[in-house]
Amino acid sequence: MNTWLLTLPGSPLAAVIAAAFGLLIGSFLNVVIYRIPKMMQRESENYIAFETDRPVPHADRFNLMVPRSNCPHCGHRIGALENVPVLSWLFLGGKCSDCKAAIPWRYPLIEFGTGLLAALLAWRYGAGVKGMAAMAFACFLIALTFIDADTQLLPDDLTLPLLWGGLLVNLNGTFVPLPDAVIGAAAGYLSLWTIYWLFKLLTGKEGMGYGDFKLLAALGAWFGWAMLPAIILLSSVVGAVVGIALIVLTKRGRDKPMPFGPFLAAAGMISLFAGPVLQAMLFGFLA
Repeated sequence: MNTWLLTLPGSPLAAVIAAAFGLLIGSFLNVVIYRIPKMMQRESENYIAFETDRPVPHADRFNLMVPRSNCPHCGHRIGALENVPVLSWLFLGGKCSDCKAAIPWRYPLIEFGTGLLAALLAWRYGAGVKGMAAMAFACFLIALTFIDADTQLLPDDLTLPLLWGGLLVNLNGTFVPLPDAVIGAAAGYLSLWTIYWLFKLLTGKEGMGYGDFKLLAALGAWFGWAMLPAIILLSSVVGAVVGIALIVLTKRGRDKPMPFGPFLAAAGMISLFAGPVLQAMLFGFLA
């Protein structure tokens, strides 16, 4: 079989191969989601200690590669056979092999979800440049979604590469023409920046963070300025529905802040699969 056939949309073999790689990438995304906020916290604490002439509290290496993964409860170092995506969690019964502490179900869910998305995107776009770019885009959104849900932070280490990646991918008009991508990046950032300052001037409160501006700018870089109204509308509607549901079902306080990044990411993912359809529906409704 010619390898170029894998680059064509609708290839079952490309979808299977992408799913296998997606499972592995999902395992790495679990590391990214857990460690990047801790890396940011450690860096901040080291900086404060340095500026105040105190001993640096974190002198050991801690990044996405070092140290090796271990159980947060007992420190048991996770071996290769315990780190097989999804299967290891099932085999261990969702528990640490040493101390039997529960391993959150979110870990296999992220692995399985990443594999599924990779397969769907390979089927939708093929395994060529466009398909690979779409998979990278999805991986960034998965990491940003869970980090924001956990910490209400959208790290520059992820939003800025996603933004620049969108502009680079569209140099040859992979998803949209480059001028549309550049305008989309600027318009995405400025639209939420304007809303932020209007809300702050009217209420004296901060309605969202700067990470949201950068994430919407990244979505504009990938899908162009014309897609931004649909992304903003969709993310706002989904956010409102989820927010109301949480208030009703969990008695969540109305004043308790809710991260907006996951809803932007969801709108971005929908745009990746059905952007032209969503855009046509919105413009048709307005017309």
